[in-house]
Amino acid sequence: MSGAAPSAPHVPVLLRPLLAAVAPVSGHWIDGTLGAGGYTRGLLEAGAHRVTGIDRDPLALQMAAEWGAPYGERLILRHGTFSDMDDLAGEPVDGVVLDLGVSSMQLDQAERGFSFLRDGPLDMRMSQEGPSAADLVADAPEAELADILFHYGEERASRRIARAIVKAREVEPITTTLQLVGIVEKCLPRPKPGQSHPATRSFQAIRIAVNAEFDQLVDGLEAAERALKPGGKLAVVTFHSLEDRVVKRFLQMRASQTGNANRYAPQAEEDAPRFTLTLRKAVGPDDEELAENPRARSAKLRVAERTDKPASPVDRTRLGLPGYGVLGAGDRDGGKRAGGARKRGR
Repeated sequence: MSGAAPSAPHVPVLLRPLLAAVAPVSGHWIDGTLGAGGYTRGLLEAGAHRVTGIDRDPLALQMAAEWGAPYGERLILRHGTFSDMDDLAGEPVDGVVLDLGVSSMQLDQAERGFSFLRDGPLDMRMSQEGPSAADLVADAPEAELADILFHYGEERASRRIARAIVKAREVEPITTTLQLVGIVEKCLPRPKPGQSHPATRSFQAIRIAVNAEFDQLVDGLEAAERALKPGGKLAVVTFHSLEDRVVKRFLQMRASQTGNANRYAPQAEEDAPRFTLTLRKAVGPDDEELAENPRARSAKLRVAERTDKPASPVDRTRLGLPGYGVLGAGDRDGGKRAGGARKRGR
């Protein structure tokens, strides 16, 4: 498949409830995960005066230069990561949208190596720079691979799959998506009707590691806090439980809704709320959206509003970030993990 723009735009997930939750839309917004531009177009058509679209994928910006031409100066394109959004926007903004994970555009392009359903090079780099998934699979020690699969993919057979990867790469390099799929499939039972593909969790885990997605996520949430004006809205769409847990805890902490050890003690300044929760609970897709876009089935939307308290770093030890070196109770392979995986280039 070529890198050309798709003939029809991808359907942005949870766009209708997102726009309803942040209405009225006006002023300057950031779309920190531009992708195919569904959220940016939705914001512009809903009344945003301008949108700064940020993406680390050069192809997304190349495509946006074409479909975004009719918006003129209302659309500002920036190459970079949403962890730098406050600098890239150049001024305080009225709203931030983050659509986490891999985009449909990237999944649909076999040459990007994100999909376990299409044969292509084992790449998975959102920025198209730095070490690839093939590099990780070729170089990482068995214990590190097991940690990545277990903590980032919640894969119960992580040790078994890691052993199989190491054994297979001793015979020949693992350089394509379907090579890796075949290795994973041999380690797992055949899925029953309605169950996800056996390689789903492994591909998710390796993609997260290659792109340092959890580092980016927390950095991005902190950057959104710095970028937003008082009263500005933050809307985040997640696609798996690990991401949603981090976003949920971040917003609860920044809204001072995690509880106070001493209810009689005055609230500390560092615990003063930086956000108020617009939605008390995450919102998922309704039946109409699921019929239009089956990829929305696992999506969740959380929305919060910025207060006037100054931004500050968050205590990352309280965010529930996936860690290494801890054996989960559900790991049926047993045994004790070796620690620390390496940070990968973004």
